Amino acid sequence: MDKLRAIATFVRIVERGSLTAAAAAQNLSSPAVVRQLAGLERALDVRLLNRTTRRVALTDEGRDYFERCKRILAELEEADAAAGKRRASVGGELRVTAPVLFGRMHVAPLAAEIARRHPELAIDLFLVDRVVSLLDEGLDVGVRIDELADSSLVALPVGEVRRVICASPTYLERAGTPRAPEELRSHACLRFAGLGSTREWTFRAGARRVRIPVRGPLSANHADVLIDACDEGLGIGNFLSYQVAPLVASGRLVLLLEDHLPAPVSVSIVYPHARLLPARTRLFIDWLRERLPQRVALRQAPRRRARAG
Repeated sequence: MDKLRAIATFVRIVERGSLTAAAAAQNLSSPAVVRQLAGLERALDVRLLNRTTRRVALTDEGRDYFERCKRILAELEEADAAAGKRRASVGGELRVTAPVLFGRMHVAPLAAEIARRHPELAIDLFLVDRVVSLLDEGLDVGVRIDELADSSLVALPVGEVRRVICASPTYLERAGTPRAPEELRSHACLRFAGLGSTREWTFRAGARRVRIPVRGPLSANHADVLIDACDEGLGIGNFLSYQVAPLVASGRLVLLLEDHLPAPVSVSIVYPHARLLPARTRLFIDWLRERLPQRVALRQAPRRRARAG
């Protein structure tokens, strides 16, 4: 434990930039900090810091040792949390983001449940249908439905959803059932005005992707508006499976063109790379990681196809 304290002191010196600041942060005297650092260097038989009265600078050996020590302390912190030693202290604000409809259906209920169990935890949900920067927006945790492009984030996959094309039986009786993606050109298509093109839908043709121009009477930047319109027979919709699963299961919407749809996309919990996550953040991540897979799996749209003819 003496060596562990010395390692923690060394890391604090580097992070704070001076022996004096590290001493103040740990409520120690400056001579005590100097003794711990000197003892650590003596045990390692290597100089870790070049220091003057005003500043410290890592040696080459010290730089490598510092990175390894940060990882060691982070793993110890996580081990303590997993053992329950810090679970009682999960207070504070936690900022979470997710897509609007997925957040309402899945993340919000789980957030409310954990908030009831931990009244000292304040969760701020930021639901938006665009990719936001967790770091720039000051967010702690996000749920993403897509491939993760930002390498600065840790991603924990919890399932996958697929793109579905669907319409109400009323619409299909009136306008006919498309049997190939190209036939959508002559149908009323309900378009999502979010990220990407609102005038083209992507399909699979063997190993290739093809884009089909679509048009229709309504576009919107919220999926639930288009889902309601699709349910009412206004046109054909392009949704993620979880968004319309209850309507498909009840027969109010019918799946179309399933053999031409792109591969499923991942659902992931994401958070910034951090060696020392606050207990509240780790608790919430574990909470979602344990419960979201079941919710995502249960909400897949069943394979209710349009009838031939």
